[in-house]
Amino acid sequence: MITTLLIFLLLLTACNNGANSNQVSTSSEKELQELSIMLDWYPNAIHSFLYTAQKNGYFSDQGLDVNIQMPAETNDSLKLVAAGKIDLALSYQPQVLMARGENIPVKSIAAIVRHPLNHLMVPADAKVKSPKDLVGAKVGYSSIPLYEAMVHTMIRNDGGTSENVKMIDVGYDLIPAIATSKVDAIMGGFINHEQLILAKQGHTMLSLNPTEYGVPDYYELVLVASVQGLKDKPELLSKFVAAIREGQQYVQQHPDQALSVLFEHEDQTSPLDKDIETKSLQILLPLMDAKERPFGYQELESWENVNQWLMTNKLLPNTINVNEAFINL
Repeated sequence: MITTLLIFLLLLTACNNGANSNQVSTSSEKELQELSIMLDWYPNAIHSFLYTAQKNGYFSDQGLDVNIQMPAETNDSLKLVAAGKIDLALSYQPQVLMARGENIPVKSIAAIVRHPLNHLMVPADAKVKSPKDLVGAKVGYSSIPLYEAMVHTMIRNDGGTSENVKMIDVGYDLIPAIATSKVDAIMGGFINHEQLILAKQGHTMLSLNPTEYGVPDYYELVLVASVQGLKDKPELLSKFVAAIREGQQYVQQHPDQALSVLFEHEDQTSPLDKDIETKSLQILLPLMDAKERPFGYQELESWENVNQWLMTNKLLPNTINVNEAFINL
C-alpha cells in the first residue's frame, strides 16, 4: 500500500512539473513584445545587421519580436512612424530635419550609415573631372530637391556657376539616363549600388564625394522613432538598439555569413546580385563604423551642420531645434 502511494505521488509530481514547464514556455513566449520597423528600400546589404539580429536571436534575447517590413512608398515611412502605424523606420538625416520643419514628430535614435553614399557620378572617360566642369552640362537627379541643392553647392564650392547647369528630373531611371548619355552626370545614385551596377554593365563611373565640395558630412541612413513612441516604449527601443549593435558586430566579423542570412530574405520583385551585394557590404562597413563610440552613436555637431546647410539652401525654416531631432539611447 505504501509502495503504491509513493508511486502515485511521484507520478503526480512529474505531471505537475510538466505542467509548470509548459507554463514557463508559454509565459516566455508571451514575454516577447512586438516592434515593427520599415526599411528604406527593398532588402539589401545595408540591412544585414537587422536580419542577422533576427536570425541569431539578438532581438528575442532582448525580449523582442521584430517585424521587418518593406515600404510601399519610400517617402511614407516617416509619416507612418509619426502616426504610430509602425514603431521604427530607416530614413535619412536631412529628411528627418525637414520632417521636423513640417511639424512631423519624429526623432532619430541611431546613425546607421555615418557618411554620404549619394555621390555625384560622371563617366570616368568624360571631360568632367570636378563639379565646376558641369557648367553648361545636364545633370539627372531623382526627383528630390535636396539633390538639386547638393549639386549647386558642389559646383559653387568648386568655383563654377551653378545657375548654368541644366537639372533634369529622371526619377528612378538614373542608371539608363547616364548609361545612354541622356545626361552628363547623375545625383541620387549610391556608391554601393548604382555605381556598382553601372560598372558591371561596362560603364565605369567617377564618383565625386559631396563632402569634399561644401556639403556637410551627413548621416546617410538613420533609425527613426516617433516622439510618442519614445515616451511610450523607451525601454523597448533601447533594447532594439542593443540588439542591432550585436547584429552589426556579427556582420563586421562574419560578412559572408551575414550576406547568406540576407539572401534568405531576398524580395523576388527586386532580386539581389551576390557580387554586387558583397562589394556593397565592403563599401558600407567602414562607413557604418563609429570607431570608439558604439554603433549608432550620433554627434550633435553633425546635426547642427546639416541643419545650417538646409536652412542656407532654403530647404528648412530657421525654427528647427536640432536637439529635438535626435537622441542617443
